[in-house]
Amino acid sequence: INLHSCLFQSCICTLALFAFVFFSVLEAKAQVDSAYEYSRRESIERVRRNAASPADVLRLMKQPAGPTRVAVRAADYMDNALILIKSSLGSRQKRSINATDLISEEDLQTVAELTGCNARHRVDSCKTTPNLDRFRTASGVCNNRKNTLFGSSNTPLTRWLPAEYQDKIAQPKGWDPTRRVNRRFLPLVREVSNKILHTTVVDTDPLYTHLLTIFAQWTDHDLSFTPHSPVIRSFSSGIDCDKSCERTEPCFPIPRQDPRFGRNSEECIPFFRSAPTCGSGNTGHIFGAATVRQQMNTLTSFIDVGQVYGSDEAKARLLRNLTSDEGLLKVNTEYTDDGREHLPFEKKSTNMCATRARITGNNNAQEVPCFLAGDDRASENIALTSLHTLGLREHNRLARALAKLNPHWNGERIYQEARKIMGAHFQILTYRDFLPRIIGPGSMEKFLPAYTGFDEKVDPGISNVFATAAFRFGHLMIQPFMFRLDEKYTAHEKYPTTLLHKSFFTPWRVVFEGGLDPIVRGLVGRRAKLSTQKHMLSDELRERLFKFTADLALDLGALNMQRGRDHGLPGYTKWREFCHLSVPKNRRQLGRVLKNSTMADSLMDLYRTTKNIDVWLGAASEPLVRGGRVGPLFACLIATQFQKIRQGDRLWWEKTGVFTEAQRESLKKTSLARIICDNTGITKVPKQPFENTPRAKLTKNRQRSGPSKDRSPFLT
Repeated sequence: INLHSCLFQSCICTLALFAFVFFSVLEAKAQVDSAYEYSRRESIERVRRNAASPADVLRLMKQPAGPTRVAVRAADYMDNALILIKSSLGSRQKRSINATDLISEEDLQTVAELTGCNARHRVDSCKTTPNLDRFRTASGVCNNRKNTLFGSSNTPLTRWLPAEYQDKIAQPKGWDPTRRVNRRFLPLVREVSNKILHTTVVDTDPLYTHLLTIFAQWTDHDLSFTPHSPVIRSFSSGIDCDKSCERTEPCFPIPRQDPRFGRNSEECIPFFRSAPTCGSGNTGHIFGAATVRQQMNTLTSFIDVGQVYGSDEAKARLLRNLTSDEGLLKVNTEYTDDGREHLPFEKKSTNMCATRARITGNNNAQEVPCFLAGDDRASENIALTSLHTLGLREHNRLARALAKLNPHWNGERIYQEARKIMGAHFQILTYRDFLPRIIGPGSMEKFLPAYTGFDEKVDPGISNVFATAAFRFGHLMIQPFMFRLDEKYTAHEKYPTTLLHKSFFTPWRVVFEGGLDPIVRGLVGRRAKLSTQKHMLSDELRERLFKFTADLALDLGALNMQRGRDHGLPGYTKWREFCHLSVPKNRRQLGRVLKNSTMADSLMDLYRTTKNIDVWLGAASEPLVRGGRVGPLFACLIATQFQKIRQGDRLWWEKTGVFTEAQRESLKKTSLARIICDNTGITKVPKQPFENTPRAKLTKNRQRSGPSKDRSPFLT
């Protein structure tokens, strides 16, 4: 049968088309399943051989799991099925732009059903979910009764501005490096990093501690996680992404011209594209959505401490101690921290932490797996692990206290009430203590004044520009060290401060090297890095990210810019316009915006036009707003996102009916200092642990007997 000539002519041709679609889907599934299986087998083998590269580490950390993996696989099925359909039919209709132009709406629905993509857009009725007026669902679904998917996990990141892809649909900017963007060639991201971000000097923050930086990462891991495709080789060509510089889905390598490779080297930094969502890219108008490629947020967009509790029902249950009816979270059954709880261990076959073994005195390797937490990145560095552990301990402390006050409550009620209180605590800490120090009082007053109530029309979903650019501001505030301090807040003699890259995925440092206390003291007793235009990104992140044994590590700044291009983010000036800020059109105007003509010259020499400046880099280059730690553009984008998060949360702690008035007054007394004191062996901590407090005051305060006075900056 001449399939194209009879697409709309007869039932026979309709059946033939259905058969063609059906077998295209089967072939696509076979390709995807084969690539998934190969990638899983190869990843396990690399970890076992201790041969995982930095790119492997990043990819494994960004793997989809649970319901997310099912959703990503369905999207890969559909995307590849449409590619096969296009390759077969497209030659007959050369004018067609994408595969969805070639077959009917009904057949597209068939593809969606056969691949499982349709299921991604269905929600069970909220009427069957218990206690919706009192407690959150793990996935955030039904927070908004009218728009049930608003803010829920495993939904697309939102777009505040239209995406800008090279082919208008899915290809990243720079996919074809010979094509111009705004009449100019895009510079290589590694070249930009080398010339703009490189520094060996660290400016220390005069006001704020390193805890402020790590709290930013902790908060980010409550709000967004964008998974990579699980595969390490191209679906179509079978090329391994880490063995080639070829751009073939999902490989989008960062090209050569890098001093680490040599002048004539063909080497690349491997880079894997973020996984697409069902209903985006070529599949878009099946579901009435924009046809451009979208990326997924696997977490809820609410401040609900999902990094402690998980963002889907299966993960939430996995983290609970269901052997008793006490509402507790699971803890480590092998080790304790001087009697205090550690996070439980993961039980994965590809556990990169176990390969980062601690060598004991007899030269035997003592393997320690990664920790299990609500977010899979809990073991990324020992400071982040410490906050995860504090979250675990605080939940269990609250659960035990609630059980004593309410002996008639069962474990489910205790768990949900403790989780609800934890959510309220971190909402308060984020908006009262954290955000004002980041975006400054001006942006707080403009975007986040007093709470006015829930608005069901507001979508609290995390925006693509927030997750991919704006909330990566904290990378510029990370110190190149993980400080560990003793009881006097001086350098720990037994457990010294380590370089940052030597603290990645090393849970054994927490288990065997003094537990939480030295690390937490290091966070509150040492200052953050200050982001300045002259000294932007520490080489611990720019040259040695996830450097274990491989000579070639990753560059976080280059990754940030490549990720923005992968996601089709508009350029710097489009976002300035979005925020109603002045839009620099030339070198002189950019110099005025940046208040630095030298920086403007460097950017223009690379990009040739302000329109092409990557949004993360452009915003990171701006001078800091008064009282904050970001420039005007990041302040606007961050404030806008947190405004939507609060307005679009039906269970926000200040909303009438969520807590009683007396409970709200009690919740206002929460402090990060109190959480630290209640859950560690630390006896003195600054009342404002985000603020730098001179050690002399601490020493003086430690000489007092009894509780500290109100005027003292320290909490006993």
